[in-house]
Amino acid sequence: MIKLDLSGCSAFINQEAFVASLAKAREAFGVLESGTGAGHEFLGWNTLPSQIRQRQIDDCLAIVDDWIAKEVEMVVVIGIGGSYLGSLATIAALNHLFGYAMSSSSGPQVVFAGQNLSEEYLAELKDQLLVRNCATVVISKSGTTTEPAIAFRLVRNLIQRKYGREEARSRIVAITDANRGALRTLADREGYRTFVIPDDIGGRFSVLTPVGLLPIALAGYDIEALVAGARYMQRICAEDSDENPAIRYAAMRNALYDSGKDIELLASFHPKMRFFTEWWKQLFGESEGKEGKGLFPASALFTTDLHSMGQYIQQGQRKLFETVLSVENSRREVLLEEEEDDLDGLNYLAGKNVEYVNRMAQEGTRMAHIDGGVPNISIAIEQLDEYNLGQLFYFFEKACGISAYMLDVNPFDQPGVEAYKKNMFALLGKPQ
Repeated sequence: MIKLDLSGCSAFINQEAFVASLAKAREAFGVLESGTGAGHEFLGWNTLPSQIRQRQIDDCLAIVDDWIAKEVEMVVVIGIGGSYLGSLATIAALNHLFGYAMSSSSGPQVVFAGQNLSEEYLAELKDQLLVRNCATVVISKSGTTTEPAIAFRLVRNLIQRKYGREEARSRIVAITDANRGALRTLADREGYRTFVIPDDIGGRFSVLTPVGLLPIALAGYDIEALVAGARYMQRICAEDSDENPAIRYAAMRNALYDSGKDIELLASFHPKMRFFTEWWKQLFGESEGKEGKGLFPASALFTTDLHSMGQYIQQGQRKLFETVLSVENSRREVLLEEEEDDLDGLNYLAGKNVEYVNRMAQEGTRMAHIDGGVPNISIAIEQLDEYNLGQLFYFFEKACGISAYMLDVNPFDQPGVEAYKKNMFALLGKPQ
C-alpha cells in the first residue's frame, strides 16, 4: 500500500490548521462522492477500476497478439495530453532505461507522436517507420485536435502506401468517441478496429481506459496487475475518514497553500519516474489552475537536479513545498567494491549497494530542505511494478478531485487550453 508521511510538514502547519483543513477535505470528498459538484458528469474515473471487466482487457490483448503475429516492431501511439501521458509514464517506469540501445524480442517498441508540432520530430519518426514493421494507435475523441490530427494524417498515409489500404486496416486502431467525430467517421468508413473513450472520463483521468491500457499492453506490461492495484486503492480511498490517504494529502497540500506555499515540487530519486511526474503535472495543473487559483505543479529528478535547482530549493524564495515520491525496494542490486588505492575515497562504502547511498541522499536532502524552510510530504510505494503504479494513479486522481473541490473550482474542465488554439487557428488562416 502507498505510504503517506506528513511529518515533514509539522514545523510549518500546526495541528489546529491541519485539522481544519482535514474537515474541509472531507467536505470536498463528500461532494465528490455524491456527484453534486461542478463537472459531476465527468466522474466515471472514480469507480472505473471496479467496473473494468475481463473482456475489456482481453480485447486489448487480442490486438497485442495480432501485431506480434505480424512481427510488428514499432507501434506509434498518437495523442496529446492525457491521451498519451499516462501510458508513457507507465511504460517509462517499467521499461529498461537503456532499452533503446538493446535488441529485444519481447514485442514492439512503443513510441509517441501527436504530442508536439516539431517538423524534425515527425520527419525522424517517418525515417523509422519506413524501415521498420509498424502499426499505429490513434487516440482522439474528436479526431480534429491539431497536433494528433497532423501526426495521424502523416502516419496513416505512410502505412497505407507501405502496406496497401487493405493491410493498413489491420495496422490502425482508433480509440475515439462511440458515435460521433471525424475519427469515428473515418474508422467506420475504413473498418479500423476501435475502442471507446467513455463520455464521462476526461483525458487526464483516462489512463485506466483503453487510452492507457492498450499502449501499455502493447509495450508488454501486465494491465491486469495495473487494474488490480487501482481497484485496491479505490477501496482504500472510498472511506470517509481522516485516515483516507487521498483526503490527508489533499488536506495538507491545501493547508500549505493557504499558508503561502503556492508551488508544489514533485520530486523523485528514481529516474524511471520522470514521466510519471509529467502526468502528475497535467493532472493537477489542468484540474486546479483556473479562476486565479491553484498550486503551481513543478517537478524535479533528484539527485540530478540537486546539482542545478538544489541551490534555489534550499535558499530561494520560500514559496514551495516538496512532495517526494520514493520507491522502497529496488529490483536490481549493484554493490560497491573495495579498491586498494581508494583514490576516490569511497572504500567506506564498500559492501554497500548503490540504493543504500541513494536512500541516504534522500534522507539528507529531506533534512536539509526542511531546515531551509521547505515542507516535505513523503509518498512511498513498495516497488516499481504495475500493481503499485495502478495504486499511485488512482491515489493521485482521487486526491486531485478532492483538492480541486476544496478550491471551489471545477476539476474536470480546461477552458484556458482553448486560448492558444484560437490564436493559432487565426494565424494559420483556418476556415471558420
